[in-house]
Amino acid sequence: MKKSLFAIAAVTAFAGAAQAQSSVTVYGILDVGYAGGNSRVSAGGATAVARATGNAFTNNAESTSRLGFKGSEDLGGGLSAFFTIEQAIAPNGDSAFSNSGNMNRQTFAGLKKNGLGDVAFGTQYTPLHNAVAATDAGGTNNIMGDVIYVASTAPTTVTAATSTTNYNNLDTNSGYTVRVRNAMMLNSDSFAGFKAHAMVVANNNNTNQTSATTTNVTGGINNQNGWGLGLDYTWNKLFVTANYQALTSKNPWNTTTTYAMNAASGTTATAAGTTGAATIWGVGGSNITGTNVQDNQTYVAGTYDFGILKAYAQWVNRKATSQINATQYVSRSAQQVGVRSFITPTIEAWASAGNGKYTAFGASNPSASFTGYQVGSNYWLSKRTNLYAIYGQSQTSNVAVSTTGFTSTNANNYALGLRHTF
Repeated sequence: MKKSLFAIAAVTAFAGAAQAQSSVTVYGILDVGYAGGNSRVSAGGATAVARATGNAFTNNAESTSRLGFKGSEDLGGGLSAFFTIEQAIAPNGDSAFSNSGNMNRQTFAGLKKNGLGDVAFGTQYTPLHNAVAATDAGGTNNIMGDVIYVASTAPTTVTAATSTTNYNNLDTNSGYTVRVRNAMMLNSDSFAGFKAHAMVVANNNNTNQTSATTTNVTGGINNQNGWGLGLDYTWNKLFVTANYQALTSKNPWNTTTTYAMNAASGTTATAAGTTGAATIWGVGGSNITGTNVQDNQTYVAGTYDFGILKAYAQWVNRKATSQINATQYVSRSAQQVGVRSFITPTIEAWASAGNGKYTAFGASNPSASFTGYQVGSNYWLSKRTNLYAIYGQSQTSNVAVSTTGFTSTNANNYALGLRHTF
């Protein structure tokens, strides 16, 4: 009897300890305010200059609003389980939860071993995006002017008179892939200042496929796969990171899609009749963009904290190549420098500037040069609440949009807002 009572007490104590070592946290961001922008398109030939201006009470200028749940459970022996569920929310939308492709920002679960690292499965940020988030002076905000993390909150659209192409400032990040689905992520613990990251994406099937013009195509792998590697090094106030990821999209029956180039401010140059799509736009929550495309991305960056300010340097390259014809490609390279500093204990400011270039199809085909800069500040009312003001501008030149000539664009974007984290 005594043994039974001791056993019951031991089990009860163990269960209580296990519960005490589990935790779930609710967190989120609400970002609301006022945003506006102006854009101008000047095309060659007889095309008139097109302009647009827009402003609105909107959201997500400094950070995308979100609601998340994360938790962990101590399994003993230095082993723990963890999870994250994070959804985008729309403070100014018809529905509180965003219905865009970015609604599922992150959903994953995994295991962590102290002294070794962790592994997780699900929808997750790529190693490259995590590196950008750690080395971007503007904190990957959603205002124009950052040439590495390309975004805009300006509600303006300009259309060129000679083309159906839209010059929309609401473009997504064309610099690199932000997140992937069907992914396994591995992160090591820090060893002598080094920390390694790896990504594997697996989403393919070998089955009959259909299209609008071809039905019941027998066999063929519909392959949406990829992999990536990253390495960070921290030494005192210096941080350096290098990352590479390669994403593959295959659809065997689709061999005659068009090939497009998306410039920094949203301009697009297309050449019909080429084989294999290779588009650098519309990434967001997608694994990769395009059909029959190999999408390779490289990012190298570093920061140094001088005490009174922190300096940033970044370089990114993305090349999307047709798997049907390797001579057909779109390539985007950009470099950027920035600084960030607390001017007073409650006032924080940052600035960045960069430039880059698009090339498509080869040396003798369309190319575009672009520049961008951004300035911003936070006034911290508390550790969780701040007011912000951000201004950014980008310019793109020499994009071929039609047979009549070339076009250039100039756009700016600004926002005043309130951000609260919880």
